[in-house]
This record gives sequence, structure tokens and C-alpha cells, in this order.
Amino acid sequence: MPPALQAPGILSRLRTETRPYHDTVEQNPFNQALTAGTITASDTAQFLARMYGIVAPYEARMQQQATDFGPEWQLEQRYRGHLILADLTRLGYPGTPPLCPAMPPLETRAQLLGAMYVLEGSTLGGQVIARQLAAAGIEGRTFFAGRAERTGPLWKQFTQLLEAAAATEDANAMVTSAILTFQTLAAWLTQE
Repeated sequence: MPPALQAPGILSRLRTETRPYHDTVEQNPFNQALTAGTITASDTAQFLARMYGIVAPYEARMQQQATDFGPEWQLEQRYRGHLILADLTRLGYPGTPPLCPAMPPLETRAQLLGAMYVLEGSTLGGQVIARQLAAAGIEGRTFFAGRAERTGPLWKQFTQLLEAAAATEDANAMVTSAILTFQTLAAWLTQE
């Protein structure tokens, strides 16, 4: 008798099922300018202001539900909105960045975990972006480099905690939330 097929883990599902939405986010004007080697401080400030519009409401919701996570998640080390504001000051961004008015639902722990997958994952690409901005001589890259040498270990810890959480959380809700977060991010980053 052949061995029973095991359902893929949550991390595998998230990678596979969100891939097209992740790829769409990568097509934003900031990434295009970065790839083309035409990135400017103004492009960077506009992108960071848009990121703040997603990150700030997400982090506010995470702070409201922090007790649902516990100390092992190290949420206080995962917040990065303040880094964006510091970068915007360095880049001379005027005013307060707009907040995204149409955030995906972040009411349940499963929904927060799906969004967390997207935003925690962005720390990995942020390391590459920080190096590209440094090579272009652009300040305001603290958000991208934010965790430096702790990025890899914090991501690994997150994925382990996510896999463990999937045993008690609605995996479909996590995947749906990650997809909606990517879709919201793609629309917000390209909105004029």
C-alpha cells in the first residue's frame, strides 16, 4: 500500500499560492527604477511613504492583539513603522504619509498571521534593496536594512512559529489573508 500523501505545510502553501500576487507587488514603480538603475531619493521617499500607509495600520492591529501571540513571537522586534518615519525625515519627505484606507481584514489571529507572512517576508528583500540604495548613494534605507544580521534568524523563527500555529489556526484564512495583503500592497504602491 503506498504511503499516504501528506498535505503541504503552511509555509509551502503560502509560497505557492501567493507567488503570482508577490510577483505583482514586485512590478511597482520603485522596484522598476531600482532594477533599471534610475532610482532617486524622491522615488525612495514616495515608496517609503506608501509602505508606511500599510505598515502603520498593520502594526497598530498587531499591537492590539499582541496578547494572542506571546513573547516567543518577539513582536516588539518586528515593528518597523518607526524606521520608515526616520527614513522619511532623512529624505526630507514633507508632511505625514497617507494611510491605506482599504486594508484587508485583520480581525483574527489567522488573518494577522497571513499578513505577517507578507510583511515579515519583506525583510528578506529589504536587505537586497538596502545594498542597492547604498550603491546609489541614497540615504533613508534604515527600513530596508532594519534588522541587519538578525533578519535571517528572525525570519527562521517566524517560519517555525507559523508552522506550529498552523496546527490550531485556519490555514485557509492565513493563505487568503496573505493573498489579500499582497493585493492591497500592489494596489496601494501603484496608486497615484
